[in-house]
Amino acid sequence: MKRLLITGAGSYLGTSLESHLKRHPQSCAVDTVDMRDDAWKARDFSGYDAVFHVAGIAHVSSSERDADLYFRVNRDLAVETARKARDAAVGQFIFMSSIIVYGDAGLIDRNTPPRPRDFYGQSKLQAEEGLNKLATDRFRVAVIRAPMIYGKGSRGNYPRLAALARRLPLFPDCDNRRSMLHIDNLCEFVRLLVANGDSGLFFPQNREHVRTSEMVRLIAEAHGRRLRLVPGFGPLLRVMAGRVGIVGKVFGDLAYDPALSGYRDDYRLLDLRASILATEATAEGKSNVHA
Repeated sequence: MKRLLITGAGSYLGTSLESHLKRHPQSCAVDTVDMRDDAWKARDFSGYDAVFHVAGIAHVSSSERDADLYFRVNRDLAVETARKARDAAVGQFIFMSSIIVYGDAGLIDRNTPPRPRDFYGQSKLQAEEGLNKLATDRFRVAVIRAPMIYGKGSRGNYPRLAALARRLPLFPDCDNRRSMLHIDNLCEFVRLLVANGDSGLFFPQNREHVRTSEMVRLIAEAHGRRLRLVPGFGPLLRVMAGRVGIVGKVFGDLAYDPALSGYRDDYRLLDLRASILATEATAEGKSNVHA
């Protein structure tokens, strides 16, 4: 059995992974550590096989005055934590990076260069670079460039779209492509990554690309509503996607080539419909989506 330390106690990713691993007690024992102050520096990392580093900040602001915060938390803290793990003879360090390091690349394949457009993406990419300099045969670094992660309790664009799906009778039908990753699929990927002890750059995603309008329709269906998708908005939305940030995030293309996302073991526990059902289920565990 492997021993895993999650740096980022109380975070959405950390608590989700901890819950997932407790359902597989034969696979991995897990502990967490809070990174919000300097108390973590006194924590003994020895005896752990892997560290999963999820502590970080996302889109706090795009103001120049916050640039230092992004780099201190997303880059410097990650590298400092990895150095402590390596000094304690931890064998594997897993870092949560993001598809955002590619900026607005659209469709991403193995030859697409990273071109981050904001402090968040720049800090993540620079963290990757710093971590790879620490890697050795005995200290394996695994970087996960995750697309948008969603699931029950998640934050970001998914709950905003879900709120619209519960209210609107109509929604623009746009033929875009987005890579997404349900939280259960991510947690299973990390479980397998720890079990296998792998290093390298990884691009996990759901098995299918997501069309925003189809996802919103499924969310509405999960709540017993019929949402009409209105055609004809595609050209306008594509123009606006290049000019208005939130439109690009919702209706633009940002997707990995499926060839990037294979792994030696199958980590995709849920397809899109099943993942929407799980995310939108009521407290009683009921939903109107039929898997």
